[in-house]
Amino acid sequence: MNAVEKKPLVAWYGDDFTGSAAVLEALAFAGVSSVLFLDIPTEAQLARFPDMRGIGIASIARSKGPDWMAQHLPPAFDWLKARQAPVTHYKVCSTLDSAPHVGSIGKAIDIAAARFETPWIPCLIASPANRRYQLFGHLFASAPGGVFRLDRHPVMARHPVTPMDESDVAKHLARQTERPIGLIDIEALEGDGADAALRRQIENGAEVITLDSLSEAHLARAGRLIWEHRGEGIFAVGSQGLDYALVAHWREAGLLEAIETTAGAGPVERLLVVSGSVSPVTALQIDWAEANSFEVITLDVARVVAGEEAAEQAAFEAACSALAAGRDPMVLTARGPDDPMIGVMRDAARNMGVPEEVANARIGEALGRLLRRLLKSTGLRRAAISGGDTSGHVSKKLDLFAFTALAPTIPGAALLTAHAEDPAVDGLQLALKGGQMGSPDFFGWIKQGGGTR
Repeated sequence: MNAVEKKPLVAWYGDDFTGSAAVLEALAFAGVSSVLFLDIPTEAQLARFPDMRGIGIASIARSKGPDWMAQHLPPAFDWLKARQAPVTHYKVCSTLDSAPHVGSIGKAIDIAAARFETPWIPCLIASPANRRYQLFGHLFASAPGGVFRLDRHPVMARHPVTPMDESDVAKHLARQTERPIGLIDIEALEGDGADAALRRQIENGAEVITLDSLSEAHLARAGRLIWEHRGEGIFAVGSQGLDYALVAHWREAGLLEAIETTAGAGPVERLLVVSGSVSPVTALQIDWAEANSFEVITLDVARVVAGEEAAEQAAFEAACSALAAGRDPMVLTARGPDDPMIGVMRDAARNMGVPEEVANARIGEALGRLLRRLLKSTGLRRAAISGGDTSGHVSKKLDLFAFTALAPTIPGAALLTAHAEDPAVDGLQLALKGGQMGSPDFFGWIKQGGGTR
């Protein structure tokens, strides 16, 4: 990108691990060399990745409350600001998972606004590549069976933590921040009025401005608007669609060569999988996997919440038996949203007086310990994690400090290379998959090494 001085083009902070990785792949596979750290890196860790044009930090903010965010976001934002990237991006889920009490996007905006001298705060949630669309301010998302308005979405409308009863992005965010919110709608993006519409919104007092998008062409126009009106540096909120938008504009403007990474990493004999997702999409993937060389092993979550190590031991022994029988272990907490194990876990947590957030963290950490033990005992070098929050907990337990992109699959669920101080996990090939992401044969695809198809 020779028209822009050699410094990071984009710095980002992700509110969950799978979403953070989605930004990594959107940039890296388009030719923008990028690295994703799991925390503020040390100088030595940063030095391992010189001249990166994209630098991110993954977090578990989506599962945390405002007090946690007030403690953890400021130092991360300050570190990212010091990178002096033209665009600093707070990455959120393309289905807007958030609420005032957990994963508050508004709280993140308020914290950032006190630190970044941003001319306006673009909010681009849509990501057409992932079948997420915004039209006249309302968000739509795909699911098995079609595309649905968010408040009628078969998954998001019944989300166990942040059920979506509002599809208007501005109204949803208004529950989380008092900052005025505006809109650049599809009509402005379709014509020549986007710049004038932006000026009007700012003149009318809007600080956060959401952008419609239905197509790749709309993304490129939104990307131009953000890039050309970034001032000395802009703070933005959005899904990976924001990064696709920037890439599309850079290419149209001749700032970035059109390069696409499509090759896979090659097959492996065995794949390890852990899953904390309760999505119906993951349920279909589990069904496919069970019929295709994978051994499904259910972790006793009630015993895990109670702190019983025997539950992990039983899952470990079952996984070892599966490997000995020539099958791929898949350790999971539930097979979908209707699995009775979900109620069993909640009842156990309630009876023990354990908050649900703490119970979920214990389960995620147990899956992380289990995966680490399996990797060390077997020497296997490829694994997959299903579930956004689960990916965060498991990655932390593996003591990883960074990811780089290795091979694409569908947008938002690539195969990554993990970086760690421990040689046993350094170089691990790892796929992080959000619950709603991926084709039915996703785990088989990862076993074969990914690659576009």
